[in-house]
Amino acid sequence: MNVALASLWLPILLSTIIVFVVSSLIWAVIQYHNADWQRLPNEEGARSALTGVTPGQYSIPHAADNKTKQSEAWQQKYKEGPAAFIVVVPHNLTGMGKQMTQWFIYIAIVSVFVAYLTSVAFMPGTEYLKVFQVASTVAFLSYSGAHGLGYIWFGHTTGRFLKDLFDGLVYGLLTGGVFGWLWP
Repeated sequence: MNVALASLWLPILLSTIIVFVVSSLIWAVIQYHNADWQRLPNEEGARSALTGVTPGQYSIPHAADNKTKQSEAWQQKYKEGPAAFIVVVPHNLTGMGKQMTQWFIYIAIVSVFVAYLTSVAFMPGTEYLKVFQVASTVAFLSYSGAHGLGYIWFGHTTGRFLKDLFDGLVYGLLTGGVFGWLWP
């Protein structure tokens, strides 16, 4: 008989809280991700140029479709540079409450999927190491899997990519540890 998903509420909740706290420490206290961001040479000029731009994702040079990207004019702009992806966020944020809530919910969703997969894979009484291996792998993939896209397609630096993978590994190991420890 497999483990009922509802019986894993405690590891779901505890792993969510632990990953949330550790990620907060990584970003707010340790702050090794601060080096992932650089100052533009003419920050004030860029700010002025972006004044009035609504929040969203932008590309320079912009091409709405592949036909435009194949045009000689677009190819020349891309070759001359600069080429950039810009994310404009709302500037009137008074805090990070919304993002922190969304992050907490995302962590909880990852933990639910870890619980689901481990609940169908293992029986009650399965040894810690087996549960840990699967739970931590699923969590690692959930937290780190998409970072390769940013590295490959959107110009994220190797350093940022490796730090993101490391963060995902830490979160995955913590999640796996909680599930292995509290496995019924």
